[in-house]
Amino acid sequence: MPLTEADDRAFMALALREARKGVGLTSPNPPVGAVVVSPAGTVLGTGWHHRAGTAHAERNALAAAGGPAACRNATVYITLEPCSTHGRTPPCTDALIEAGVARVVWAVDDPNPAHAGRARTALATAGIRVDHGVLAVPAAALIAPWRRFITTGRPWVIAKAGLSLDGKLTRPPGEGPWITNELARRDAQRLRRRVDAILIGAETLRKDNPALTLRPPRAGKPQPWRVVLTRSGRLPAHAQLFTDAHRDRTLVMQGEPLPDVLRNLAARGVVTVLIEGGGSVLAQAFTCQLVDEAVFYLAPLLCGTGRPVIDPAHFAGGSVRLHDARWKVFGDNIRVTGLTATGAGLPADG
Repeated sequence: MPLTEADDRAFMALALREARKGVGLTSPNPPVGAVVVSPAGTVLGTGWHHRAGTAHAERNALAAAGGPAACRNATVYITLEPCSTHGRTPPCTDALIEAGVARVVWAVDDPNPAHAGRARTALATAGIRVDHGVLAVPAAALIAPWRRFITTGRPWVIAKAGLSLDGKLTRPPGEGPWITNELARRDAQRLRRRVDAILIGAETLRKDNPALTLRPPRAGKPQPWRVVLTRSGRLPAHAQLFTDAHRDRTLVMQGEPLPDVLRNLAARGVVTVLIEGGGSVLAQAFTCQLVDEAVFYLAPLLCGTGRPVIDPAHFAGGSVRLHDARWKVFGDNIRVTGLTATGAGLPADG
């Protein structure tokens, strides 16, 4: 029996699960997954893109299926339109044609204007049936950071903070450094696994002396770039960022506007940036409409004094609404996440 629409959705869901394995590992490429299915509906092989410069998901899935002889007349499901140009690896359209597959299904078209639509032409010319748009919404969400990067030349920006109910980043003197509980802090570490760079302001460096590292390290992923913004350049030489084993992953940006900083990071292949503080940097990022996604952890504290999560001295404009807002409980803390109008592709809130 031919594969049905329900089959297409099920196999694309499997391809998406494969693709998610690469989130945070593939920059400056997108995370992609692929599944090879026989005419009878049996999964022959799956694959995902592990890191830039290595085989793409399609080639990994074809290899897992047993190579061209095993893939003849198969259907291949891919979360993103296959590449059709030579880069660090050969075009995946060539591999699909050489394998003799009968049909290729992808979820979303390549957003890169230089590539979009080329795969359809190449495959159709070779007599391969092409379909697309299966589970397009979750697939588009998966590559949203890369879409931002490849179409605008700036990274996807996540604003993250742990704050009290009255909007403070710090507790009164003598109470210790932590606003959020251990469960929330573990989740914040998982958030770091998605990103290529972590950005803070000079005051956060002086006050907190953070490490900004992955704990524990993630196999196949370098420590994120640790970026410090400073106007004066007066930074403590003894800070962990300048003295630990990952000091070569520290960048100091002095006197550069935040939009320029982000473009410079994109030129280094940074697809996703996490802003971890402080209130001045967060205020500037929201004011300039540079934030795509917000991840805030709320703790059941009223601190009264302390640094505000958004420094009013550096904030201009009206309220920022989060779209597709979601929440999750971590003990007595709550994580609230959502997309800004910029991240959701909507007109800015008035």
